[in-house]
Amino acid sequence: MSQIQTLPPQIPENSRSTARHAVIVVALVWAVQLVSLVAALSGIAQASVAIHFRTTEIAWFTLMTLLTGTFFLPFVVKAAALYGKKRALLFATGVGLIGDLIAALATDYHVLLIGRGLAGVYAAATPLAYAITRDVFPRRWVGVASGILAGGVGLVAFGGPFLSGWLLDSYGFRGVLWFMAISTAVGFALVAVFVPSSPVREAGGRMDWIGGILLGGGVTLLVYAVGQGSHWGWSSGKFASYVVGALVALVVFVFVERRVAEPLFPLAMTRRRQVWSVLLATSVAAGSLSAVGVVLQLLVLMPNIPHVSDGLGWSGTRNAVVTSPISALIIVAAVGTGILARRVDARILLATGTALAVFGYGLGTHLHHSAAQIIEMGVSAGIGTGMVVAVVPIMIIEVVTPEEQALANGAQSLAQGVAQIVVSQLAFVVMSQHGAVLKGTQFYLDKGFSNGLWLVVGCCAVGALLVALIPKSKRLDEVKVGQAA
Repeated sequence: MSQIQTLPPQIPENSRSTARHAVIVVALVWAVQLVSLVAALSGIAQASVAIHFRTTEIAWFTLMTLLTGTFFLPFVVKAAALYGKKRALLFATGVGLIGDLIAALATDYHVLLIGRGLAGVYAAATPLAYAITRDVFPRRWVGVASGILAGGVGLVAFGGPFLSGWLLDSYGFRGVLWFMAISTAVGFALVAVFVPSSPVREAGGRMDWIGGILLGGGVTLLVYAVGQGSHWGWSSGKFASYVVGALVALVVFVFVERRVAEPLFPLAMTRRRQVWSVLLATSVAAGSLSAVGVVLQLLVLMPNIPHVSDGLGWSGTRNAVVTSPISALIIVAAVGTGILARRVDARILLATGTALAVFGYGLGTHLHHSAAQIIEMGVSAGIGTGMVVAVVPIMIIEVVTPEEQALANGAQSLAQGVAQIVVSQLAFVVMSQHGAVLKGTQFYLDKGFSNGLWLVVGCCAVGALLVALIPKSKRLDEVKVGQAA
């Protein structure tokens, strides 16, 4: 009599694997989107901070994190390649937490700025989290996880205005600062407990301190000069001297990297057409889209004052309510793009997303005077934005080796950040040409908002055209992933 042998079901094991991957995604999403959320919270809190500390230098409240983040980014991503991505992410998060605590406890504005400066080191979390994604997930999860990480920007755009308004109204700017510290502590715990270590790193090697100082210093000088350009004057000798100093530092960096045994960013990697073309196109496209918030936030939140300001005068809550469907579209488009990337050429996805953003914001150059028009603009632009932010880390995965992943992500983040700052500052300049100053505050007329959107449209279009420079590469389904899965 034959016996029927019952095999143990496989579903529980698959369920455990899926649950484990889902928890890792949550930990990495927290790490990535905390950077965006802190930026949003800082923006809403800066007016209260300026009043409390009675300072006219409130620009440093956000500029400090940007400058330190820019300077330390090359060092942190190089450390990730040498000592492990999880260790580097924990280091950046730990330093960021110390900075958040100093800022939350500060009773002096200069101490507050020191804390904000230390917190800027956490900016390296974004490229590190994307690099970890390649190592810790099996092939079928990589695209989806990258899309979810990128789609989290929609969650921030959706919930950020509600959260920041509630914190500020209920607990003041101290409540905002303490929320930053608590969120960073939670992020540190999630990474420490749930994210596995990756075995992928450079064999041997050492930190290129001279190269890091030259690159970080050069880019920081350029970022600072652009940030202060409107204050100093774009034709002033001070602005020119900073720009020249930045360019000299970057040129010397290239010469140094050609001669050191362990370069910060291997020039052999960045000389490959597949790599530099992807870095260029994604940085311009994504950096331009990141800068559009400067125009839109001023457009909807500035008051409507005849002949002085043509803002819509919305509250933060109304802005959140009106734009919430757009934020949802960003999330859906980002996750969908991560799935499509396994089958569709990433160049097509990048070009399509950028074109949709150009179309949406192109409509907005003339149609931005009501909630209905903002939503109409945002439907196309939101889908395009979700596609672009999702496909950027995927394209980096497709053109570099696992050992180069952290460095390539760092280079892309650095270039995208510079593009965002340049476009943002140019948007301020363009908008202020059609505006007025009342009681020390710069206001903008309708023509200024239209020109600001035209600037973003033009820069996004340049990013779309640069896609033509990218040669065909392996699809996501063909690259080496999952070494730590």
